[in-house]
Amino acid sequence: MNIPTSLKHKPVIVSENYEQVDGRFAGKTDAKGLSLGLAQWNDRGKVDISAKVWRYTGEKWSRQSEELPLHRVLDLAILISRSMSHFREAYRYENLYDPANPTIDRVGLQGDAMTVSVCTDNDRINEDIKLFNQALSDDGELIGERLRVLSSILKDMGY
Repeated sequence: MNIPTSLKHKPVIVSENYEQVDGRFAGKTDAKGLSLGLAQWNDRGKVDISAKVWRYTGEKWSRQSEELPLHRVLDLAILISRSMSHFREAYRYENLYDPANPTIDRVGLQGDAMTVSVCTDNDRINEDIKLFNQALSDDGELIGERLRVLSSILKDMGY
């Protein structure tokens, strides 16, 4: 399915078969494509690029399609990676984290740091963190495959 080019987000690089590789949703997803392009929020004289997940309901392109600045996509990848690293050792804690120190890491970015921590404001965190850990484990092969591909590409680029 071809991604529309007449909307505010202007695709430049596309993956129009994303529905075939959308993790455990492959073949039965409304996420039909991914694109990198000119962001819909661009003002005259200012150009940002963004990543977009294109959702299609079967009748029309959905308003639930998501568009993110590239740095946020990478920040999410950092958050996922750091979380996975935490859960490799989380078995040491009764509730999969240390309630006295819920901060997992502070990742240095732009002269400050992005704090990665367990959300202790969630009143069901002890239950939800176990469900999260199980889901992360269940999807480990899918996520691991993508991380290996990303790692290989980054190494090829010199990172």
